[in-house]
Amino acid sequence: MAKKIEGTAKSTSVSVKKTKTATKDNKLPKITVEKPKKIIFLGSEAAPFIATGGLADVLGSLPKELAKNKNLDISVILPLYSNIANDFRKDFKFLTSFYVSVGWRYQYAGVFLYEYKKVKFYFIDNEYYFKREGNIYGFYDDGERFAFFSRAALDTIARLDIYPDVLHCNDWQTAASIIFLKGMYYGDENFRKIKTVFTIHNIEYQGKFGIETFGDLFGFSESVRSFVEFDGLVNLMKGAIEMTDIVSTVSPTYANEIKYPFFAHGLDAIIRRNERKLVGILNGIDIDYYNPKTDKSIFKNYSATDFSGKEVCKAELQKMLGLPERKDVPVIAVISRLVSHKGLDLIKDTAERILSEDVQLIVLGKGEIGYENYFRYIADAYQGKCSAIIAYNQDLSRKIYSGADLFLMPSKAEPCGLSQMIASRYGTVPIVRETGGLNDSIKAVYGDSGNGFTFHDYNSDDMLYVIRQALGLYRQKDKWDELVERVMKTDFSWKKQAELYEEMYENK
Repeated sequence: MAKKIEGTAKSTSVSVKKTKTATKDNKLPKITVEKPKKIIFLGSEAAPFIATGGLADVLGSLPKELAKNKNLDISVILPLYSNIANDFRKDFKFLTSFYVSVGWRYQYAGVFLYEYKKVKFYFIDNEYYFKREGNIYGFYDDGERFAFFSRAALDTIARLDIYPDVLHCNDWQTAASIIFLKGMYYGDENFRKIKTVFTIHNIEYQGKFGIETFGDLFGFSESVRSFVEFDGLVNLMKGAIEMTDIVSTVSPTYANEIKYPFFAHGLDAIIRRNERKLVGILNGIDIDYYNPKTDKSIFKNYSATDFSGKEVCKAELQKMLGLPERKDVPVIAVISRLVSHKGLDLIKDTAERILSEDVQLIVLGKGEIGYENYFRYIADAYQGKCSAIIAYNQDLSRKIYSGADLFLMPSKAEPCGLSQMIASRYGTVPIVRETGGLNDSIKAVYGDSGNGFTFHDYNSDDMLYVIRQALGLYRQKDKWDELVERVMKTDFSWKKQAELYEEMYENK
């Protein structure tokens, strides 16, 4: 049963500074009280509650890192999906309920609170929108669902009197919150004081809807039409980019790339027009969650100072997947959505040439049927050298990260990418194309420097060249062990990245 709390949820944490003053009557030191800077994140998913991709990892780990700073008060607002585990839901505390206008509709919203890792998570409840089977996206009424969530989040802030200094929205699902705030909520002084950040995790998904939804569904005021309308459609991401105070992306390279048509999916001119407020900050990963020293999913734990356990992980992985248990053969892993922008056509073009080498190839993922069928065919044709698991499997992915030697990620476009960081954490050396966050996180091996193998042009021969370069180094045992140690010690934690976010918030 959820526990009910009467009243509102207000933060009472403050930082206190004592200042000694020279007085004749020995008065007590002067005390000045500074309220922490309040940051509220809005997002459609966050680990560990609900996760389908990188956004969930970011909203599950960045707020937690920021909350370590006592001068920051961190909250996250999420939809209350029915498939959030009862292990969490049983401890949710009911705070309040109200009704939300969605165009001409008037919908119920309940608000629950759950504190986790010093972060306050508020969940917006509406079973009509969020009690759905299976996925959390891909429904015919996604526009209406997240329009509701965007307004309900703002109404929750007002209802609970938790007005933030900064409202940090993420991707198209929360873009409407900025449009509502800067449009119809701007007459309220409490909302007018709020600064906004809009983070683009993937510019390909923009929240495009027919122009008839402008008033009927979203209920936008005419004052925001020029910001929101684009190519004869409502484009929520475009509206948020135009109206927010800061636009951030999840890597510096991606922030530069989206100024150009190849990467921007039609929004390059809009990005260039708003370039003055564009910031690129590379994502991190939760190094406690992804830790081969403590991970219970892998066959044997190990660390950067003693990775002998990785040999056990490799042998057990080979046994599990029906591959010959050979210590000397390099295992190349692909863990990916099987879609074209992940560079799968490069792998498809070179797979048989790769398998002509003395290697083993493991592919884990689901996606486009053409790629799924191709990897099934390759695994069947090269039994004993290739294994393809057409599935999403978190537990198996950990076993592959820990048991493989090389991790292949040749993306056509990659805003940040977390898989190359996770692979590195487990001592599996990345092979990546120099794009987006891959370019910012993996530097080419050269002598005693670098933490992976990279290629620039989107070309299968270039990719095959660096794969063979990696295989050559693998056979130099001492040099390979030095590289694995260096890769495992690469700092992909949120600590430095969180400091960049703190600086960004402070500047607002």
